[in-house]
Amino acid sequence: MFSSQFAGGSRRRFFFGLAVLLASPLLRAAELLSFDGLYKSNTVLGLKFAERTLALKGQNVRLRGYMAPPLKPESKFFVLTREPVSICPFCSSDAEWPVDIVVIYASKTVIPTNFSERIEVEGTLEVGSHTDPATGFVSQLRIRDASFNKLR
Repeated sequence: MFSSQFAGGSRRRFFFGLAVLLASPLLRAAELLSFDGLYKSNTVLGLKFAERTLALKGQNVRLRGYMAPPLKPESKFFVLTREPVSICPFCSSDAEWPVDIVVIYASKTVIPTNFSERIEVEGTLEVGSHTDPATGFVSQLRIRDASFNKLR
């Protein structure tokens, strides 16, 4: 009798533990965002974030795009763009800065990729205006503690 009660309790603990693990955000796949779905609108009154973007604030996400040429060869941040950008946006006052950008703060120093190589970034989504204290760069969307991989 004791062994059957123990077995039932062990099963309950096992299934409870399994449920906790499955619900853990660490085990869930990061949500894949797209540049098309980041904003609801972009008018003279400003950008309006899409509901999904706002709902994913603070969560682990993935986003695919292109690494813009960085300000310096090795740093811990870069700009992800929808389309490839071949010139450093910071290096020329005539440069056209893309509307569809997300600032990426990497978890370690980044070695730049070729501007035409598509990458996928994964990290924590931040939403809302922010001025980087070190660079003065103002951003609306950021992905922090990010890592990236080249796509094939």
